[in-house]
Amino acid sequence: MISTARQRARELHEKLTAEILARKGQKAAGAARVRQVKDVRLLEEMRALARRTEAELRPSGAMRARMSRIELRVRDEMRFLRNWASNPLSVAALAPSSQELCRLMARYVEADRDGVIVELGPGTGAVTQAMLDRGVAPERLVLIEYSADFCALLRERFPGVNVVNGNAYALGEVMEELGNPPVASVISGLPIVQKPLPERQALLQDAFSRMAPGAPFIQFSYMLVPPVKGLVGTTISSTRWVLANLPPARVWLYRNGDPTPLAG
Repeated sequence: MISTARQRARELHEKLTAEILARKGQKAAGAARVRQVKDVRLLEEMRALARRTEAELRPSGAMRARMSRIELRVRDEMRFLRNWASNPLSVAALAPSSQELCRLMARYVEADRDGVIVELGPGTGAVTQAMLDRGVAPERLVLIEYSADFCALLRERFPGVNVVNGNAYALGEVMEELGNPPVASVISGLPIVQKPLPERQALLQDAFSRMAPGAPFIQFSYMLVPPVKGLVGTTISSTRWVLANLPPARVWLYRNGDPTPLAG
């Protein structure tokens, strides 16, 4: 409605401008000339009013930014729905994680450790953005995403980030292709509980083999119990529930050989 009213004000401004130019181009003398000047002044006042109306109806910078974020969120949710519909077991959720959950996950990435930070199943990049907002350098991020559509989106959205179209559960093969760089942290948005427990355990063991003792494997889950259990020498901690997420979720932190508890 506001957009339509603004368009009408703009059209009125253009019509008044054309009429003013036409009136000024007319040749008149005496009383006709006086009348012409008055008409032009009235038209100019009306044009100024139309211009002010258009300006007042124009969204502010903050409103445009908010509308842009909403539009981006809607597009991302539509992408999630399309990908979920085509392969329900490969997508962790029906919609991107909430900003609160993403910030909570990014909080536990240990960027002060040497090595790359591996994100498994980044989707549309909600957690990626949270890590960048926290100050993680783009070139340190390695995103492993199975969906080619999401990979194309991630490369467009995050220039400088290394996006790999591959199977996150074959972490060893992917990292070998990258030259086996040391890994500082692993952060996962995978639908990990949909895999058999031995596959989940194998993924974490593979990740731990590439990280220094105590480095974190960060996983979100909607479950009441840890999504991966039965790993010898591994400590498990969890955060509070993020109720704003749909559905509510929390973050699970796994460390190999380090008893440091998880706060928050």
